[in-house]
Amino acid sequence: MTAFAYRAADRRGHTVAGVMEAADLPTVIERLRQEAYYPIEVSEHQERSRFSGRIRGRDLVAFTQQLATLLEAGLPLDQALAIQAELTPGARLRAVTRALLDSVRGGSSLGDALARHHPRPFSRLYVNMVRAGERSGALESTLRRLAALLEATQVLRDALASALIYPALLTGVGAAAVVFLLTFVIPRFAEIFRELGGAIPAPTVALLTISDVLRRFWWVLGLGTLAAALGARALLATPRGRLGVDRLALRLPVFRDVVRGSETARFTRVLGTLLGSGVPLVLALAVVKDVLTNQVLARAVGGLGDAVKGGTGLHKPMAAAGVFPPLAVHMVRVGEETGRLEDMLLTVGATFEEDTRRRLQRLVALAEPAIILVMGLVVGSIVVAMLLAIFSINEIPL
Repeated sequence: MTAFAYRAADRRGHTVAGVMEAADLPTVIERLRQEAYYPIEVSEHQERSRFSGRIRGRDLVAFTQQLATLLEAGLPLDQALAIQAELTPGARLRAVTRALLDSVRGGSSLGDALARHHPRPFSRLYVNMVRAGERSGALESTLRRLAALLEATQVLRDALASALIYPALLTGVGAAAVVFLLTFVIPRFAEIFRELGGAIPAPTVALLTISDVLRRFWWVLGLGTLAAALGARALLATPRGRLGVDRLALRLPVFRDVVRGSETARFTRVLGTLLGSGVPLVLALAVVKDVLTNQVLARAVGGLGDAVKGGTGLHKPMAAAGVFPPLAVHMVRVGEETGRLEDMLLTVGATFEEDTRRRLQRLVALAEPAIILVMGLVVGSIVVAMLLAIFSINEIPL
């Protein structure tokens, strides 16, 4: 993805400026037109903003909640931002808040001020929801919805990270123990075997060979690992490579339900929040497309926008895409028939978030004993190979 700087005008002739990440320049122009803006100038963004560093998700949630609370208390926007600039703990977010305050005092709307720092730290979703809230005159409630959405997203992200920490730690410790045995312990026994002479069993010979190769050519293995990591990173940086990996993730028996469930939860929750804030469905789908991490589902969402423009509704193209869970499609259909699509989408999001957490818990519960079993077999094989050699040298019958 490339960052593009743009200037555009709305229907009232007001100009806005900002930075947008996209695959190419025509994509930026198309997104601006979908948001009812007329592009004036679009070019590749060369200079990195001094506010472009990463801001923690928790800090952004707290910032949004506090700003909503101050506005609900009846404070003007500039005064609320001035208070936020004093209360915000992070230096980077505090600098951004002060820049927002300067823009608002200079006559800019909050949405346009946020767009100047887009895509970091404020996402396209954040900017569009704030603009919708300003247009509808309900900025306070929109910020409250946005804070709830960000918090739910952060909770799900934390659950995913927490579920992977222990298996990763267990695998790392086990691998380190095996490498220690092969590089430090086994060579000591190899010297003893050479001094004593005699026939060494085949399993022990294989183990000594592996140990010798690892000690002699560890740098080759290290370079190979580094090259593989860089190659995977380069592959994921290309649209075709990323799409291929995402397709594979949706085909793996163990992980496909988790991936599809988490992406469906993100899609429905974000879409429901945008619709509840007054964002039109077609524009909301264009925003949601950028929020999804799996490119297969993101492309499917892009196709939903084209179908909705033709007046087919939402649930029919979702069913035709074939990548959304049947339960989500059915509940969306019920929401459209009852006229409560926003509420139903939020319900679907909560349902699939809970389902994803349960699946992760089951996967972790299965992964932990599996990792312990594999490491036990590896270490046990090493110990048995060494014992066979010792028994053979001492001529002790088994």
